[in-house]
Amino acid sequence: MKKICILFRSAPHGTTKGREGLDLALLSASFEQEVSLLFVDEGILHLVKDQQPELIGAKDYIATFKALPLYDIDVVLICKQSLADYGLTPGLLTIPVTAVNDDSIAAHIKSVDEVIVF
Repeated sequence: MKKICILFRSAPHGTTKGREGLDLALLSASFEQEVSLLFVDEGILHLVKDQQPELIGAKDYIATFKALPLYDIDVVLICKQSLADYGLTPGLLTIPVTAVNDDSIAAHIKSVDEVIVF
């Protein structure tokens, strides 16, 4: 079983990166790969509650993050510093996450076989 980390760095709307990253995560997990998600920088904005992307003509794929447990994607990490930079707390996010520091992020990246950045 391959360990894959999907790293979200880009903002959620304006490009298809976020949707593509989520699709890859779900597809990989459905083929029994061990998938983890890591949100850093603007990527943490994917998880903010109560977004209304349809107001800017975008599709609402953000709700699909709630399906992660159905695909056995249990490791969802978010950068503590990025949360602080945007004035967010885990309680303002749509799904449960584990807030980690830079050292934990580096250790996680070293522990997986492949990191794919979106």
